[in-house]
Amino acid sequence: MMDAIMPLLTQVLAGAAAGNIVGQIAKSFSLGTFGNTIAGLAGGAGGGAILAMIADGSLSPLIQNLLGGASGGAALVAIAGLIKSTMAKS
Repeated sequence: MMDAIMPLLTQVLAGAAAGNIVGQIAKSFSLGTFGNTIAGLAGGAGGGAILAMIADGSLSPLIQNLLGGASGGAALVAIAGLIKSTMAKS
């Protein structure tokens, strides 16, 4: 059971960390600490799943989970932040 949970846990934690980093670097995209964390968690799970399909075992599992989670979390926070800032201007 732990073999199934650890990759997902790695992905969502990397996504949450990356989401908060994006929120700190790009203040205009920030959703607040809680929003960055939640969006990062969701993006981390999605990004990890997408990279797992694309990489197809060509990367180390830990590196694949970290990269997929971080890139997915960062991307989702940036996209959600962009939508939020665009809607606020309207």
